[in-house]
Amino acid sequence: MKIAFYASAAAMVAVALAALLLPLIRQGRRNGRSRGVFVLALAIAFVLPLTAGLLYLRIGTPAALNGVALQGNMPLTMEQAVAQLHAHLAEKPDDLQAWTLLAQTSTMMHNMDDARDAYDHILKLDPNNADAMVGWAEADAMAKSDHVIGTRAVALLKHAVQLQPDNQRGLWLLGTSQFQQGNFAAAAATWRLLEQQLEPGSKVAKAVAEQITQADARAGGAPAEAATRTVATTTPAGVSLQVQVSLAPALKDKLAAGDVLFVYARATQGPPMPLAVARLDPAHLPTTVTLDDAMAMTPTMKLSSVTKVFVGARISHSGQPIAQPGDLEGNAGIVDVSRKTPIDILISKVH
Repeated sequence: MKIAFYASAAAMVAVALAALLLPLIRQGRRNGRSRGVFVLALAIAFVLPLTAGLLYLRIGTPAALNGVALQGNMPLTMEQAVAQLHAHLAEKPDDLQAWTLLAQTSTMMHNMDDARDAYDHILKLDPNNADAMVGWAEADAMAKSDHVIGTRAVALLKHAVQLQPDNQRGLWLLGTSQFQQGNFAAAAATWRLLEQQLEPGSKVAKAVAEQITQADARAGGAPAEAATRTVATTTPAGVSLQVQVSLAPALKDKLAAGDVLFVYARATQGPPMPLAVARLDPAHLPTTVTLDDAMAMTPTMKLSSVTKVFVGARISHSGQPIAQPGDLEGNAGIVDVSRKTPIDILISKVH
Protein backbone atom coordinates (compact mmCIF):
# COMPACT_ATOMS: atom_id res chain seq x y z
CA MET A 1 0.00 0.00 0.00
CA LYS A 2 2.78 2.41 0.96
CA ILE A 3 4.93 1.58 -2.09
CA ALA A 4 2.03 2.11 -4.45
CA PHE A 5 1.20 5.42 -2.79
CA TYR A 6 4.80 6.66 -2.93
CA ALA A 7 5.17 5.62 -6.58
CA SER A 8 1.96 7.32 -7.65
CA ALA A 9 2.77 10.43 -5.62
CA ALA A 10 6.27 10.64 -7.17
CA ALA A 11 4.84 10.23 -10.65
CA MET A 12 2.27 12.99 -10.10
CA VAL A 13 4.93 15.35 -8.70
CA ALA A 14 7.22 14.64 -11.67
CA VAL A 15 4.48 15.25 -14.22
CA ALA A 16 3.38 18.45 -12.50
CA LEU A 17 6.93 19.80 -12.30
CA ALA A 18 7.69 18.89 -15.90
CA ALA A 19 4.53 20.61 -17.11
CA LEU A 20 5.41 23.70 -15.11
CA LEU A 21 9.18 24.01 -15.44
CA LEU A 22 10.00 22.83 -18.97
CA PRO A 23 8.14 25.69 -20.70
CA LEU A 24 9.85 28.15 -18.35
CA ILE A 25 13.26 26.71 -19.15
CA ARG A 26 12.68 26.93 -22.92
CA GLN A 27 11.48 30.52 -22.58
CA GLY A 28 14.46 31.41 -20.43
CA ARG A 29 16.95 29.90 -22.85
CA ARG A 30 15.44 31.92 -25.69
CA ASN A 31 15.94 35.02 -23.55
CA GLY A 32 19.59 34.21 -22.97
CA ARG A 33 19.39 33.12 -19.30
CA SER A 34 22.23 30.96 -17.89
CA ARG A 35 21.77 27.16 -17.84
CA GLY A 36 22.97 27.09 -14.21
CA VAL A 37 19.93 29.03 -13.04
CA PHE A 38 17.61 26.38 -14.41
CA VAL A 39 19.68 23.52 -12.99
CA LEU A 40 19.36 25.10 -9.54
CA ALA A 41 15.60 25.60 -10.01
CA LEU A 42 15.15 21.96 -10.98
CA ALA A 43 17.19 20.81 -7.99
CA ILE A 44 15.16 22.87 -5.55
CA ALA A 45 11.88 21.81 -7.13
CA PHE A 46 12.66 18.11 -6.81
CA VAL A 47 14.53 18.20 -3.49
CA LEU A 48 11.81 20.05 -1.56
CA PRO A 49 9.05 17.45 -2.12
CA LEU A 50 11.51 14.66 -1.36
CA THR A 51 12.60 16.35 1.87
CA ALA A 52 8.98 16.92 2.89
CA GLY A 53 8.21 13.27 2.30
CA LEU A 54 11.14 12.12 4.43
CA LEU A 55 10.11 14.44 7.24
CA TYR A 56 6.58 13.09 7.08
CA LEU A 57 7.86 9.53 7.39
CA ARG A 58 9.96 10.49 10.39
CA ILE A 59 7.61 12.69 12.43
CA GLY A 60 4.25 12.41 10.67
CA THR A 61 1.57 9.70 10.69
CA PRO A 62 2.44 7.36 7.81
CA ALA A 63 0.23 4.65 9.30
CA ALA A 64 -2.69 6.64 7.99
CA LEU A 65 -1.57 5.73 4.45
CA ASN A 66 -2.59 2.15 5.18
CA GLY A 67 -6.14 3.25 5.95
CA VAL A 68 -5.57 2.96 9.73
CA ALA A 69 -8.07 5.15 11.63
CA LEU A 70 -6.07 6.94 14.32
CA GLN A 71 -8.45 7.57 17.21
CA GLY A 72 -6.46 10.50 18.52
CA ASN A 73 -6.81 12.36 15.24
CA MET A 74 -10.50 11.68 14.62
CA PRO A 75 -12.67 14.81 14.85
CA LEU A 76 -14.86 14.93 17.94
CA THR A 77 -18.60 15.32 17.78
CA MET A 78 -20.10 18.15 19.83
CA GLU A 79 -21.47 15.61 22.31
CA GLN A 80 -18.03 14.00 22.71
CA ALA A 81 -16.41 17.39 23.21
CA VAL A 82 -18.94 18.26 25.93
CA ALA A 83 -18.35 14.88 27.58
CA GLN A 84 -14.60 15.57 27.61
CA LEU A 85 -15.26 18.99 29.13
CA HIS A 86 -17.30 17.37 31.90
CA ALA A 87 -14.53 14.83 32.51
CA HIS A 88 -11.93 17.60 32.62
CA LEU A 89 -13.99 19.66 35.06
CA ALA A 90 -14.51 16.63 37.30
CA GLU A 91 -10.73 16.59 37.74
CA LYS A 92 -10.22 20.37 37.71
CA PRO A 93 -13.39 21.99 39.07
CA ASP A 94 -11.63 25.36 39.43
CA ASP A 95 -10.97 25.79 35.71
CA LEU A 96 -12.92 29.00 35.03
CA GLN A 97 -12.24 28.99 31.29
CA ALA A 98 -13.52 25.43 30.94
CA TRP A 99 -16.73 26.27 32.80
CA THR A 100 -17.19 29.28 30.52
CA LEU A 101 -16.70 27.14 27.42
CA LEU A 102 -19.17 24.57 28.77
CA ALA A 103 -21.76 27.26 29.52
CA GLN A 104 -21.48 28.78 26.05
CA THR A 105 -21.52 25.40 24.30
CA SER A 106 -24.53 24.20 26.30
CA THR A 107 -26.40 27.39 25.45
CA MET A 108 -25.62 26.95 21.78
CA MET A 109 -26.92 23.35 21.98
CA HIS A 110 -30.05 24.55 23.85
CA ASN A 111 -29.10 22.47 26.92
CA MET A 112 -30.25 25.23 29.27
CA ASP A 113 -30.10 23.20 32.48
CA ASP A 114 -26.44 22.41 31.80
CA ALA A 115 -25.76 26.02 30.84
CA ARG A 116 -27.36 27.31 34.05
CA ASP A 117 -25.34 24.84 36.12
CA ALA A 118 -22.12 25.90 34.39
CA TYR A 119 -22.87 29.59 35.00
CA ASP A 120 -23.53 28.72 38.64
CA HIS A 121 -20.01 27.28 38.90
CA ILE A 122 -18.56 30.37 37.21
CA LEU A 123 -20.28 32.63 39.75
CA LYS A 124 -18.91 30.54 42.62
CA LEU A 125 -15.40 31.03 41.25
CA ASP A 126 -15.93 34.64 40.13
CA PRO A 127 -18.89 36.21 41.99
CA ASN A 128 -18.63 39.53 40.12
CA ASN A 129 -18.64 38.05 36.61
CA ALA A 130 -21.36 40.16 34.96
CA ASP A 131 -21.47 38.05 31.79
CA ALA A 132 -22.09 34.93 33.89
CA MET A 133 -24.89 36.70 35.76
CA VAL A 134 -26.61 37.60 32.50
CA GLY A 135 -25.93 34.12 31.11
CA TRP A 136 -27.47 32.46 34.17
CA ALA A 137 -30.57 34.67 33.97
CA GLU A 138 -31.04 33.93 30.29
CA ALA A 139 -30.46 30.18 30.69
CA ASP A 140 -32.82 30.05 33.67
CA ALA A 141 -35.61 31.78 31.73
CA MET A 142 -35.10 29.62 28.65
CA ALA A 143 -35.07 26.42 30.73
CA LYS A 144 -38.60 27.15 31.92
CA SER A 145 -41.61 26.17 29.87
CA ASP A 146 -43.02 29.72 29.89
CA HIS A 147 -39.65 31.47 30.23
CA VAL A 148 -40.56 34.12 32.77
CA ILE A 149 -37.52 35.83 34.29
CA GLY A 150 -37.52 34.77 37.94
CA THR A 151 -36.59 36.47 41.20
CA ARG A 152 -32.94 35.38 41.34
CA ALA A 153 -32.49 36.16 37.66
CA VAL A 154 -33.78 39.71 38.19
CA ALA A 155 -31.38 40.21 41.10
CA LEU A 156 -28.46 38.97 38.98
CA LEU A 157 -29.44 41.21 36.07
CA LYS A 158 -29.61 44.28 38.30
CA HIS A 159 -26.19 43.49 39.74
CA ALA A 160 -24.76 42.83 36.27
CA VAL A 161 -25.84 46.19 34.82
CA GLN A 162 -24.51 47.93 37.92
CA LEU A 163 -21.11 46.34 37.29
CA GLN A 164 -21.32 46.80 33.52
CA PRO A 165 -23.72 49.61 32.54
CA ASP A 166 -22.93 48.86 28.87
CA ASN A 167 -23.99 45.20 29.09
CA GLN A 168 -26.58 45.26 26.30
CA ARG A 169 -27.93 41.75 26.84
CA GLY A 170 -28.31 42.47 30.54
CA LEU A 171 -30.21 45.70 29.89
CA TRP A 172 -32.55 44.01 27.43
CA LEU A 173 -33.37 41.14 29.78
CA LEU A 174 -33.77 43.46 32.78
CA GLY A 175 -36.22 45.62 30.81
CA THR A 176 -38.05 42.49 29.72
CA SER A 177 -38.40 41.32 33.32
CA GLN A 178 -39.79 44.72 34.33
CA PHE A 179 -42.28 44.58 31.47
CA GLN A 180 -43.34 41.07 32.50
CA GLN A 181 -44.00 42.36 36.02
CA GLY A 182 -46.17 45.19 34.67
CA ASN A 183 -43.62 47.87 35.57
CA PHE A 184 -43.83 49.48 32.14
CA ALA A 185 -42.25 52.83 33.03
CA ALA A 186 -39.18 51.09 34.45
CA ALA A 187 -38.96 48.86 31.39
CA ALA A 188 -39.02 51.87 29.07
CA ALA A 189 -36.32 53.60 31.13
CA THR A 190 -34.09 50.52 31.06
CA TRP A 191 -34.52 50.04 27.33
CA ARG A 192 -33.65 53.71 26.73
CA LEU A 193 -30.29 53.05 28.37
CA LEU A 194 -29.85 50.19 25.91
CA GLU A 195 -31.02 52.27 22.94
CA GLN A 196 -28.28 54.84 23.57
CA GLN A 197 -25.65 52.15 23.00
CA LEU A 198 -27.02 50.81 19.72
CA GLU A 199 -26.09 51.82 16.21
CA PRO A 200 -28.77 54.26 14.99
CA GLY A 201 -30.92 52.76 12.28
CA SER A 202 -29.86 49.17 12.95
CA LYS A 203 -32.47 46.42 13.15
CA VAL A 204 -31.90 45.97 16.87
CA ALA A 205 -32.17 49.73 17.49
CA LYS A 206 -35.48 49.82 15.61
CA ALA A 207 -36.81 46.85 17.58
CA VAL A 208 -35.81 48.40 20.91
CA ALA A 209 -37.36 51.75 19.93
CA GLU A 210 -40.62 49.96 19.18
CA GLN A 211 -40.55 48.22 22.56
CA ILE A 212 -39.97 51.55 24.30
CA THR A 213 -42.97 53.05 22.52
CA GLN A 214 -45.19 50.17 23.59
CA ALA A 215 -43.93 50.31 27.17
CA ASP A 216 -44.58 54.06 27.29
CA ALA A 217 -48.09 53.53 25.95
CA ARG A 218 -48.85 50.91 28.59
CA ALA A 219 -47.41 53.13 31.30
CA GLY A 220 -49.87 55.84 30.26
CA GLY A 221 -47.23 58.30 29.12
CA ALA A 222 -46.26 59.70 25.73
CA PRO A 223 -43.39 57.89 24.01
CA ALA A 224 -40.11 59.68 23.79
CA GLU A 225 -39.96 61.87 20.66
CA ALA A 226 -36.91 60.16 19.24
CA ALA A 227 -38.33 56.71 19.77
CA THR A 228 -41.66 57.70 18.23
CA ARG A 229 -39.97 59.17 15.17
CA THR A 230 -37.80 56.09 14.70
CA VAL A 231 -40.70 53.68 14.95
CA ALA A 232 -42.98 55.76 12.73
CA THR A 233 -40.46 56.15 9.94
CA THR A 234 -38.57 52.86 9.93
CA THR A 235 -40.51 50.14 11.71
CA PRO A 236 -43.81 48.53 10.72
CA ALA A 237 -46.43 48.29 13.41
CA GLY A 238 -45.92 45.28 15.69
CA VAL A 239 -48.44 42.48 15.80
CA SER A 240 -50.52 41.54 18.83
CA LEU A 241 -52.81 38.70 19.81
CA GLN A 242 -55.81 39.13 22.09
CA VAL A 243 -56.31 36.05 24.24
CA GLN A 244 -59.47 35.38 26.26
CA VAL A 245 -58.76 32.90 29.05
CA SER A 246 -61.38 31.14 31.16
CA LEU A 247 -61.36 28.30 33.67
CA ALA A 248 -63.57 25.23 33.42
CA PRO A 249 -66.15 25.22 36.27
CA ALA A 250 -65.06 21.73 37.31
CA LEU A 251 -61.55 23.03 38.11
CA LYS A 252 -62.47 26.13 40.11
CA ASP A 253 -62.15 24.29 43.42
CA LYS A 254 -58.53 23.47 42.53
CA LEU A 255 -57.43 27.11 42.71
CA ALA A 256 -55.31 28.00 45.72
CA ALA A 257 -53.74 31.10 47.19
CA GLY A 258 -50.47 31.96 45.51
CA ASP A 259 -51.41 30.43 42.14
CA VAL A 260 -50.06 32.24 39.07
CA LEU A 261 -51.56 32.32 35.59
CA PHE A 262 -49.15 32.32 32.66
CA VAL A 263 -50.42 33.12 29.15
CA TYR A 264 -47.82 32.67 26.43
CA ALA A 265 -47.09 32.35 22.72
CA ARG A 266 -44.11 30.43 21.38
CA ALA A 267 -42.77 29.69 17.91
CA THR A 268 -43.83 26.43 16.29
CA GLN A 269 -40.21 25.74 15.29
CA GLY A 270 -36.79 26.73 16.57
CA PRO A 271 -35.76 27.68 20.13
CA PRO A 272 -38.36 27.03 22.84
CA MET A 273 -38.08 30.59 24.13
CA PRO A 274 -41.54 32.21 24.23
CA LEU A 275 -42.08 35.13 21.91
CA ALA A 276 -44.49 36.71 24.41
CA VAL A 277 -45.62 35.81 27.92
CA ALA A 278 -47.86 37.45 30.53
CA ARG A 279 -48.05 36.70 34.27
CA LEU A 280 -51.49 37.23 35.86
CA ASP A 281 -53.59 36.50 38.93
CA PRO A 282 -55.95 33.56 38.19
CA ALA A 283 -58.44 34.98 40.69
CA HIS A 284 -59.42 37.42 37.95
CA LEU A 285 -60.50 34.68 35.53
CA PRO A 286 -62.10 34.93 33.08
CA THR A 287 -59.75 37.57 31.73
CA THR A 288 -58.40 39.00 28.50
CA VAL A 289 -54.70 39.59 27.86
CA THR A 290 -52.88 41.03 24.87
CA LEU A 291 -49.65 39.36 23.80
CA ASP A 292 -47.41 41.60 21.69
CA ASP A 293 -43.86 42.35 20.62
CA ALA A 294 -43.08 44.24 23.82
CA MET A 295 -43.17 40.94 25.72
CA ALA A 296 -40.28 39.43 23.73
CA MET A 297 -37.25 37.91 25.45
CA THR A 298 -34.92 39.33 22.77
CA PRO A 299 -35.42 42.18 20.28
CA THR A 300 -35.22 39.85 17.28
CA MET A 301 -37.35 36.97 18.63
CA LYS A 302 -40.85 38.35 18.88
CA LEU A 303 -44.34 37.73 17.53
CA SER A 304 -43.77 39.73 14.36
CA SER A 305 -40.71 37.61 13.52
CA VAL A 306 -42.86 34.53 12.73
CA THR A 307 -46.11 33.77 10.94
CA LYS A 308 -47.59 31.18 13.33
CA VAL A 309 -47.38 30.57 17.08
CA PHE A 310 -48.60 28.09 19.66
CA VAL A 311 -50.73 29.88 22.28
CA GLY A 312 -51.30 28.37 25.70
CA ALA A 313 -52.19 29.13 29.32
CA ARG A 314 -51.18 27.50 32.59
CA ILE A 315 -52.15 28.03 36.23
CA SER A 316 -49.07 27.20 38.28
CA HIS A 317 -49.52 26.19 41.92
CA SER A 318 -45.80 26.68 42.57
CA GLY A 319 -45.78 30.18 41.10
CA GLN A 320 -43.12 29.03 38.61
CA PRO A 321 -43.67 28.65 34.85
CA ILE A 322 -42.21 25.14 34.75
CA ALA A 323 -45.08 22.67 34.47
CA GLN A 324 -45.63 20.64 37.63
CA PRO A 325 -48.06 17.81 38.40
CA GLY A 326 -51.37 19.33 39.39
CA ASP A 327 -51.00 22.51 37.33
CA LEU A 328 -54.05 23.50 35.31
CA GLU A 329 -53.62 23.91 31.56
CA GLY A 330 -55.30 24.80 28.29
CA ASN A 331 -54.26 25.95 24.82
CA ALA A 332 -55.58 27.25 21.54
CA GLY A 333 -53.10 25.31 19.43
CA ILE A 334 -51.33 26.98 16.52
CA VAL A 335 -52.67 30.31 15.27
CA ASP A 336 -51.61 32.95 12.73
CA VAL A 337 -49.94 35.99 14.27
CA SER A 338 -51.97 38.13 11.85
CA ARG A 339 -55.19 37.03 13.51
CA LYS A 340 -57.42 39.95 14.47
CA THR A 341 -60.20 38.11 16.29
CA PRO A 342 -59.83 37.09 19.96
CA ILE A 343 -58.29 33.69 20.77
CA ASP A 344 -60.25 31.62 23.28
CA ILE A 345 -58.49 29.33 25.74
CA LEU A 346 -60.38 27.17 28.23
CA ILE A 347 -58.20 25.84 31.03
CA SER A 348 -59.73 22.41 31.43
CA LYS A 349 -56.87 19.95 31.98
CA VAL A 350 -54.75 18.94 34.97
CA HIS A 351 -51.08 18.41 34.19
